[in-house]
Amino acid sequence: MDYEGYISRSLLNRLGESVSNVLSDAQVTLSLYIDPQRLTVIKGTATVEVEFDCQRCGNPFTQTLDCSFCFSPVSNMDQADNLPEIYEPIEVNEFGEVNLLDMIEDGFIIELPLVPMHSEEHCEVSVSEQVFGELPEELAKKPNPFAVLANLKKN
Repeated sequence: MDYEGYISRSLLNRLGESVSNVLSDAQVTLSLYIDPQRLTVIKGTATVEVEFDCQRCGNPFTQTLDCSFCFSPVSNMDQADNLPEIYEPIEVNEFGEVNLLDMIEDGFIIELPLVPMHSEEHCEVSVSEQVFGELPEELAKKPNPFAVLANLKKN
């Protein structure tokens, strides 16, 4: 069975805690089927538009998060070892159900960048203003707080 639909951005609470703003509803496609090994498979894609604050210049920017997934439900994680590598395990609840919202939201959270930044051509902080490996002069003259440990090491 194939499904196509939307998840309201108001339901994406955990994603909203990780970004500045969730700007759109999530567009989701799902395929549910039984594979030749008689395993249940949930395969699909999802996209959502979010806003981040650039960690380089501090200004907001928009990014589309795309995730794809291929899960096979298991009743406990011990069964996960028996799954083919192409499937990620997803645990069912006590009723044998999978929480699709959590599954898709987890996919988006995994896709979040570690350090959200504009691309260099759109960022207000130019490459020439960035300093790598050099300390400003006022910091270079400060005494190293770990210098005391070097004396202890010699003894």
